[in-house]
Amino acid sequence: MTLPVALSGSDVIGQAKTGTGKTLGFGIPLLQRVVTQADVDAGRATTLPGKSPQALVVVPTRELCVQVTNDLLGAGKVRSVRVLSVYGGRAYEPQVEALRKGVEVVVGTPGRLLDLAGQGHLDLSQVRMLVLDEADEMLDLGFLPDVEKIVDRLPARRQTMLFSATMPGQIITLARRYMSRPTHIRASAPDDQGTTVASVSQHIYRAHALDKQEMLARILQAKGRGLVMVFCRTKRTCADLAEGLTDRGFAAAAVHGDLGQGAREQALRAFRNGKVDVLVATDVAARGIDVDGVTHVVNYQCPEDEKTYLHRIGRTGRAGASGVAVTLVDWEDMPRWGLINKALELPFPEPPETYSTSAHFYTDLEIPESATGVLPRADRTRAGLGAEEVEDLGETGGKGGRGRARSGSGSSRSGRSGGRSSAPATAEAAEAPAEPSRRRAPGSRRRRRLSDGVAVDGATAVETVVLDAPAAVATAAEPAVATDAAEAAPKRTRKRLPKAQPTAATALTFEAPAIPAAAVAPEAADAADADKAPRRRRRRRRPEGAVDAAE
Repeated sequence: MTLPVALSGSDVIGQAKTGTGKTLGFGIPLLQRVVTQADVDAGRATTLPGKSPQALVVVPTRELCVQVTNDLLGAGKVRSVRVLSVYGGRAYEPQVEALRKGVEVVVGTPGRLLDLAGQGHLDLSQVRMLVLDEADEMLDLGFLPDVEKIVDRLPARRQTMLFSATMPGQIITLARRYMSRPTHIRASAPDDQGTTVASVSQHIYRAHALDKQEMLARILQAKGRGLVMVFCRTKRTCADLAEGLTDRGFAAAAVHGDLGQGAREQALRAFRNGKVDVLVATDVAARGIDVDGVTHVVNYQCPEDEKTYLHRIGRTGRAGASGVAVTLVDWEDMPRWGLINKALELPFPEPPETYSTSAHFYTDLEIPESATGVLPRADRTRAGLGAEEVEDLGETGGKGGRGRARSGSGSSRSGRSGGRSSAPATAEAAEAPAEPSRRRAPGSRRRRRLSDGVAVDGATAVETVVLDAPAAVATAAEPAVATDAAEAAPKRTRKRLPKAQPTAATALTFEAPAIPAAAVAPEAADAADADKAPRRRRRRRRPEGAVDAAE
């Protein structure tokens, strides 16, 4: 129904159930209308428009971008149409290099398309066909403003095609704004009037959260089971469930937003190649992923709304095949399921309470009675996720740069702190006056000091006053220790003797001569009297004998 209208160049709004072939519905007209070098060589076209892309396909997720690109490459292989996928998580350089060489079709996500267009690498002035695939998902993910910025960069005269399984009101408003007299096509089979695909058998069970993993392990042992996709709402549940299934002996892999792009593509490749037969994913993989041989889809957690439910179960029963969809509804999710059941007009208003030991559970899904929660070793024939190599994509947005910045700043801080505590290493630094520190040394206590010091070779040593005279003598005999105490003490304003030649206290390397006890005794006696006297500062004359002895 779409091909005649789209090949004529008219705008199209295509709406059909998931799994009915919407990708080639817009892909075949798009590949037919672009001009390639083969057309110029065969005489079907006069000149090649240039290296800029002639068609642009905008998709909401990276996985859908890869899926659409592979489909277009397969369909356009005979005509040698160059198709480039542009999405985040990969390095910019290969994409920029491919754009410089020239491409006919670009498939990309809104964020990376805007980045390349803003940097001048992606020229959108020659685009004659625009396709918005899964437009309702772009609306849900908040990409609509980015899509509008992309559309504003395109030429006014172009063909616009919009495809989706559901059409909310805002998407219709977007279509009216950017499309010219579009033809709205809704396709459905005559015997398939419901909202879901008739070839998919649906089973809804009310299950307990602690028993879900046990039930899933038995579903994975059902008769005729092929590849299975399991959907979760949260990334943590997805990762934990994949790990739990691996411990039970199943070849499982996870796809969610916390994984790098290389790990996500590794899991999808392993699933397509059959090395992994259970793919546990969030709703990031519920759009457009077309893998042959998917027989079962399990909603491990109840979907958010009816659109998510439709796209989840649409991963099976594709292209006329049959499939099984199982939904495990928690007690707390019963109101949400009631809304989904009412919106889709399904016959499951009250799902039966089911456990891993319920008889009807085994009968409905054709599970053998001997099945347990662990896969027998004889059935573990898959190679597993480790057999699929991780492709080096040159991923962007890593955390290594921030980690290096943190370590660098820490080393600079330690260097500065070490510089303050170390002594001058050169002679010039030793001759420079040392700046007194305003902070006390840790663990020290504040002591009373005399206002007069003892001058030794031009340096002023601060004398600590204590009650014991022998301690005072020891302090005067070790000027280096007294000098360190002077540096650790806070600076005070007091009268000083005439300044002597300043030298760095930490650079003193002389040995002080022993001071006679007779010369120090008067000073110690004065110190003892100063402690007993009232707190009144009096200037005392320094004994000349002590100075002479020190000199």
